[in-house]
Amino acid sequence: MAILTGLFLDIGKRKLVSSIFSQHNVLLFEPHVRKHIRAFCAQWDMRCARAVAGELTDASQGRSWFDVLPHFNFLAFDIIGDLAFGAPFGMIAAQKDVAPMLDPTTVGEKPEAKYVPAVQVLNDRGDYSASMGVLPAWARPWIKFIPWFSRGNTAVQCLAGMAVAAVEKRLKFGLPDEASDDDEGFKDGVLKGRRTDLLEKLMQGKDENGEPMGREELTAEALQQLIAGSDTTSNSSCAITYYLAANPVCQRRLQAELDNNLPRVPSAHPPITQSGTPPLPPPQVAASTSGVGLPRVIPPGSSLEIGGERFNEGTILSVPTYSVHHSEEVWGEDSELYRPERWLERDVGKEFNPFSYGPRACVGRNLANMEMLLIIASLFHRYEFELHKPEQKLLTREGFLRKPLDCMLGIRRRELSLPDGRAHI
Repeated sequence: MAILTGLFLDIGKRKLVSSIFSQHNVLLFEPHVRKHIRAFCAQWDMRCARAVAGELTDASQGRSWFDVLPHFNFLAFDIIGDLAFGAPFGMIAAQKDVAPMLDPTTVGEKPEAKYVPAVQVLNDRGDYSASMGVLPAWARPWIKFIPWFSRGNTAVQCLAGMAVAAVEKRLKFGLPDEASDDDEGFKDGVLKGRRTDLLEKLMQGKDENGEPMGREELTAEALQQLIAGSDTTSNSSCAITYYLAANPVCQRRLQAELDNNLPRVPSAHPPITQSGTPPLPPPQVAASTSGVGLPRVIPPGSSLEIGGERFNEGTILSVPTYSVHHSEEVWGEDSELYRPERWLERDVGKEFNPFSYGPRACVGRNLANMEMLLIIASLFHRYEFELHKPEQKLLTREGFLRKPLDCMLGIRRRELSLPDGRAHI
């Protein structure tokens, strides 16, 4: 089975994708995002309780100390799995990096499913793709025989196999019923109205000829969603949490804002809703996740002047998003400091560009913003975070994305959210 070009890259079909990611549709996805944040918080609640009880070897001062990055990966993968395929990968429940895959070349031959470390596969695929993208075309068929590139090529096939497995399961069994939860709009074990997710919207869509998408197109799109909606969310969630842990004053100000605007309800209640969250600075303030600048070619018959230098047609240029987001000319002499109030001091306009602009802009930005708002508001209303060491830095790795390597933090439940008769979240 071939994996075709996804809709994110097909200009003729981007209108369909853009409508799927409209703000109206994104609000329909919110209950599913909240469900996984609640499961995520339940795992961390258990960690915090065990730390207070002295049951964890890594606990001290009533805090549980651990690397939070893998957990943000679990959350991001389960959310995008649920939205894209109708079922999560189960990483939050399993507390480990594992997902099923099928060989994309043997669909229809009853291949056996196997399980792969999905987060690691995605990381390997990203490094491989970014490297292959800058190599000349003649070298690509041969470079795959070098061991490092061979592993990357295997990762590409594994990632495709994950999409194949998920779409096969969805087409075979259809949409799943939801567990009963009146707070989330559920009744008698079934979601009120038909469940809405990304793949269902794609299956309902038609191409320019009025035809529905075939299995291969659906699989290609599922793969694009998996790539675009997983580690981008986990990277940003981890970075924001780190910077707020590293800046206790900022963390307390955010928590005060949340406490003043959010209701105090029993701790078993689902996490915060987007409509109920106070207006806060953009959640992407912590760090740009952009790494590699994408090439753009000056069209025939035109030229472009930048900084007094003229570039003619055919010249390949790239917008260095990370550099723009850290430019002293744009942000002032303190551009490298974490100072969230800068977002309230003026309208940053096009100077802040995490999703790009124009016809190639990220179509999933509404979903990304909703996820980040719910994740960060829910976690900081519920927990306190502290660095493992005061001088601790967030080490990152440059690739197609700017990715954290790890993030060791201490967490504990806030008194506001403890289930003992005091105020709850």
